[in-house]
Amino acid sequence: MSKPNVLVLGGCGFIGRHLVDHLVTNDLAGRIKVVDKTPPLMAWLNSRHTQAFANERVEFASANLINPASCQNAFRMVEEGAADEGAGEEGCWDYVINCAAETKPGQTDPVYQEGILKLSLNCATEAVKHKAKRYVELSTGSMCSDEKVPQKEDCPVEPWTMVGKYKAKVEQELTAIKGLPYTILRLPICYGVGDRKGLTPRLIIAGIYKHLGETMKLLWTGTMKMNVVHVDDVCGSIWELLQTDRTLHETINVCDDSDATQALISELLADMFGIKIDYWGVTMSNMTKLDMAGAIEEINDRHLGPWAELCQRDGVQNTPLTPYMDQELLLHKHLHLSNEKLKSYGYELRRPRITRELLEEIVQDFIEMNHFPRTLLG
Repeated sequence: MSKPNVLVLGGCGFIGRHLVDHLVTNDLAGRIKVVDKTPPLMAWLNSRHTQAFANERVEFASANLINPASCQNAFRMVEEGAADEGAGEEGCWDYVINCAAETKPGQTDPVYQEGILKLSLNCATEAVKHKAKRYVELSTGSMCSDEKVPQKEDCPVEPWTMVGKYKAKVEQELTAIKGLPYTILRLPICYGVGDRKGLTPRLIIAGIYKHLGETMKLLWTGTMKMNVVHVDDVCGSIWELLQTDRTLHETINVCDDSDATQALISELLADMFGIKIDYWGVTMSNMTKLDMAGAIEEINDRHLGPWAELCQRDGVQNTPLTPYMDQELLLHKHLHLSNEKLKSYGYELRRPRITRELLEEIVQDFIEMNHFPRTLLG
């Protein structure tokens, strides 16, 4: 039986690169086409991911998926052996996996309108045109905040982040596209090697407090829900959920069993870097709401100087990492998801719980690439 051909949109991003590696390492796909606006050489790939991208089955195409013509081009599949672009019958992609989206917090509405809503609709429309057998959209779990009850997929849609607001619109629109064999995966905070946005700013800040010899004092309380999933489980579940028609036209939370809170994550960081943790509590934290932007600026200013010093001291000359936290990341909201539905399809978590070792792996990888001050771990 021939292996499926897979199109990975946004394949140079954090999840995309892991997915390409997963497909190559486990010999799951016939052809893999990676589409991204950032070329692999500019994407800060580590050696493992660089090797996966160099595999003979992997081809790369640069595209801006917000542009319909560029998106159309991204879906082109010229059959192998065709002498030139005009020759050869176009094949079709069995699986189209959309990992592309503007996920940087703190942008304006039009940026997300284009980089999330327009982009996803372009991709979904092309997937129908090209008769893709399955289409996976990665969405966000920031749809409904509830401290006590883990939110299921049919929870009320009340997103509190800009990404959530526009992903909710995408989810709604996808259901209306005729003939689209979609599956939507909602993710909490995704972490793992190469993650720069999920937990890494907190890892960096914990390192800074080790350097300063001070207590790391966090907004709100330790009980705030911050559910997580390891990138290995995102890739593993994408593939497994594509192997059954039961997941067609379904929305599924992909979350681990840690039921992580701010305290759980902070305790792992305290353990890793040998620092003390404290919380401002709800009353004090609420006062920052009067001038959230000012409060966040003050927090960021406090971290950026020492980070620059540390990088200079350890010879880290060029790094994509920053301790900068956007105010959306510091809101008092509970990211609290149920993974019951995921498990009902028989999926077994590879990384059921977040551990100190899994966080150290992230830092170690950055140290090897000289993106993170090596003296902070040790």
